[in-house]
Amino acid sequence: MVRGVKPTMRTDKAAISYTPRVPAWLSADAKNEWRRIIPLLIERKVVTDADMGSVENYCVSIGRVREIERLIQAEGGAIDARLFRMQDKASQTARQLAAELGLTPVSRSRPVIRDDRPDDEIDALDI
Repeated sequence: MVRGVKPTMRTDKAAISYTPRVPAWLSADAKNEWRRIIPLLIERKVVTDADMGSVENYCVSIGRVREIERLIQAEGGAIDARLFRMQDKASQTARQLAAELGLTPVSRSRPVIRDDRPDDEIDALDI
């Protein structure tokens, strides 16, 4: 049994408040994932301009998983093992990036380690 109160995610002072354009070079599946997650990340105020590369890579990985799944389904029983390995790798990458971006239930429940004190207070700690 899990006890206690789930910590809330902290917002980032540098979080974007605008909706970035979907990169044109993304696949259709990756674009759909972008459109799905960007509003969530903006609403939670946890993604910054510096995170856009991770967001893009996450969307590419999710898109690749979906594209490969269609190939696997189209092939029926005689499937090239390379497709499974490619899909597994893309899935692992997507899971890791989803956790970093706070897109999984577990990652959203973890306490965030961030020191929101002003720099002069941190300097006074003489760490």
